[in-house]
Amino acid sequence: MTSPRHILAALKDQSRLTLLIWGGLAVELLAALITGRWLAAYVAAGTLGLSMLPLFLASRLDIRLPRSIVAVAVLFVFASIFMGEAFDFYERLWWWDIALHGLSAIGFGIAGFLLVFILFEGDRYAAPPWAIGVLAMSFGVMIGVLWEIFEFAMDQVFGMNMQKSGLMDTMGDLIVDVIGAGFGGAMGALYMRGRALGSFAALLDEFVALNRRLFRRFGGRG
Repeated sequence: MTSPRHILAALKDQSRLTLLIWGGLAVELLAALITGRWLAAYVAAGTLGLSMLPLFLASRLDIRLPRSIVAVAVLFVFASIFMGEAFDFYERLWWWDIALHGLSAIGFGIAGFLLVFILFEGDRYAAPPWAIGVLAMSFGVMIGVLWEIFEFAMDQVFGMNMQKSGLMDTMGDLIVDVIGAGFGGAMGALYMRGRALGSFAALLDEFVALNRRLFRRFGGRG
């Protein structure tokens, strides 16, 4: 189990974008508490807590996350909860919810690929790449479903408007989740074949390098 000291060090060792978002949320939380804006305080606190959750989970699992992955996760939570609710972007921009779901689904598809890849210790031949891609896609879709449940709970308990029009919004989000998770899973399958290029491959290479002990059977991309 990682000590609180190590967790604090991990929180400090992040990109400027991540630290800027955390600092802004902390200031907003303090200002909301002072002025008695309790809903705003809850939104700021919830956003701050959820944006730090990946680092806490990673520390519990003894996994090191690249700064870029943390920054993307923090930016997504900030855009989804704080910008979406505090600044009402869900109502102002019709595409806001769709874009967030699409990007998050791709990210969760990639996360699903990494999870399966860790279980196989990086063995590229443990299963066909397409099977790994399907498992990764399934993981991404599952997270999308859980997020819809979270949105429903926030709307019912705290009177928010995360689901907007209800059924149509939810089904649209789930369709986007399937497409995005499928794309993320496909990228994972291509990575196993040594065909993924650009920043995506570089990001996965960095994750593997930081957690080499989890990929003992990985001999590099072909």
